[in-house]
Amino acid sequence: MSDRHGRFAWYELLTTDMAAAQAFYGQVVGWRAKDASAAFPYTVLYAGPAEVGGLMELPPEARRMGATPRFVGYVAVDDIDATADRLRRLGGSVLVPPTDSNIGRVAIVADAQAATFGLVGGLKRGEAAAWPEPEPGQVGWHELFAADGQQAVAFYRELFGWQPAARENDRLDSYLLVSAGGRTIGGMFTKLPRAPAPFWLYYIEVADIAVAVARVKEGGGRVVQGPMELLGGSWIARCIDPQGAMFSLQGKTSQTGIEPASTRELDWTAEWGGFASRGKVVARPKRP
Repeated sequence: MSDRHGRFAWYELLTTDMAAAQAFYGQVVGWRAKDASAAFPYTVLYAGPAEVGGLMELPPEARRMGATPRFVGYVAVDDIDATADRLRRLGGSVLVPPTDSNIGRVAIVADAQAATFGLVGGLKRGEAAAWPEPEPGQVGWHELFAADGQQAVAFYRELFGWQPAARENDRLDSYLLVSAGGRTIGGMFTKLPRAPAPFWLYYIEVADIAVAVARVKEGGGRVVQGPMELLGGSWIARCIDPQGAMFSLQGKTSQTGIEPASTRELDWTAEWGGFASRGKVVARPKRP
């Protein structure tokens, strides 16, 4: 079994304007871009020297079916066909069957609660995320808004071997940490009922979240939740890019331009771009 098996290893942004998206993320998170088109336009995105993902047009047929711009995270597996079969047996769905592509053999799938993600076997591009901490521009956290958090943990444990991760000293028991290959890679929790569908959200590391948040706004995106301080001193902000794709930022801050949310509750609830959610633990504000 390879050291990549069961870990998120590639990310694609499907968008309606590749040039605009390339410029936006270049400004916000520092991604460089290189054309890698073959049968269709495709751009590889770099964080420093490392390949982190790809950029492509949202297919017209997907738009006709109501699909909107989005990020897709791909989990690397040693045998994609066997993994797709296992996913079906566990109650998931294979939306695009295993197919050879420019990045490897890929499939688009949905878990048993209809949250979509990708599988990739024989990945030809990308490098493993930094250990133990991600570098700026890399995706450092993965968050599942599930219909049922406990059931989601069980599904991914059976599918990839993910394990519950040890918790730090926080009190948000509904936020379930998961690990792959001994590394904590993200969290899962039960979304509020009014959120229309389960989905994965990806957190991009930045050197200074205050600067990145300002650039989101300058570039025509929206900061819809945060910045919020986590236990431990890091900050997060949930955003929507100009084409409508959801993403999150995480990192330290110089404090410049930060407008702290009025509430720093350990169990927060918020409306976010039409999605109501419960999420990562944040710290209470410091008293002056």
